[in-house]
Amino acid sequence: MTILSGNRPGSLPLALLLLAVVGCLALAPFLFPGTRALDTAAKICIFILLAASYDLTLGYGGIVSFAHTMFFGLGAYGVALMLEHLGRGWLPMLAGAGLGALAAAVLALLIALFSLRVRAIFFAMITLAVASAMAVLVSQLSGLTGGEDGLNYQIPRELTPAFRVGSLFGVTVNGKILNYYLVFAGCALLFLLLLRIVSSPFGRVLEAIRENDFRAEAIGYPVLRYRAAATCISAAVAALAGALYAIWLRYVGPGTTLSMEIMIDILLMVVIGGMGTMYGAILGATLFVLAQTYLQDLMGAGAEALSAVPLAARLLDPDRWLLWLGMLFILSVYFFPTGVVGRLRAMAARSARST
Repeated sequence: MTILSGNRPGSLPLALLLLAVVGCLALAPFLFPGTRALDTAAKICIFILLAASYDLTLGYGGIVSFAHTMFFGLGAYGVALMLEHLGRGWLPMLAGAGLGALAAAVLALLIALFSLRVRAIFFAMITLAVASAMAVLVSQLSGLTGGEDGLNYQIPRELTPAFRVGSLFGVTVNGKILNYYLVFAGCALLFLLLLRIVSSPFGRVLEAIRENDFRAEAIGYPVLRYRAAATCISAAVAALAGALYAIWLRYVGPGTTLSMEIMIDILLMVVIGGMGTMYGAILGATLFVLAQTYLQDLMGAGAEALSAVPLAARLLDPDRWLLWLGMLFILSVYFFPTGVVGRLRAMAARSARST
């Protein structure tokens, strides 16, 4: 847990939970066979990275932004457009990811220089306006982006199910599993990079600015530069997460990368896991994606088991899964106001004081 960083989980139960999640994700193709399970594992990896990058601005920098899905979409569309127009290949794919990250960082810098001088609420409103404008622009430029229908494209053959490698532990290893490990490795490396950043002097200054920006400026820290740098790093990492998502899905569209629903999902993941902890992104994204994917099935099984009790079966109707998902998250925020990570760390601190 101290790889490349001195940032420790700070709680034994938290460390065990993190190890369990990371271990399951690392061995997902062998522990959970099936396309749906692998899709869920890949989505968890990507949203852990996306939530962690948002935590850098919100949790460490105290900056509320609604443009994070726009940066995510820039990375995804960068890969899609390069593969669509230059053909399948590793070079167009890597170039698309790099250009998407560069475009996201430049756009984030422009937004930061233009709006970070004003109060936080105005920055949030400006990012919301820019993100909405970008979503409309992508939908209207149908000749380039495919509009509302999005784009389908081909990725290198080595990352497709048609590419067979062999068999390992009774599982046929093909290009889709190689694609999963590309996503897993990319997300893991970028997450470790973020963990290293928040543990560095730069991260400490960001926390100081979040707590009291006037005091930080008074002792000589250029607040605007630090906030702009955090916004740019966060945007570039979000774009790379979008690039990995595009490589995994082999499809991009406004609904999968630019929608406001994804922005709300990211916000919930950070809040549930614990803001300003970075590890919270792992738990928050995992809980959220698992609930989003499997809650409807669980409710269907529950309704069937309680079919003799009409009221209970009606309450557990699978069509009401969004209602129950919302209630679960309201309860989790109410009982865990500092997130799961914050609560576990507080329990560990109380236990240490009492011994």
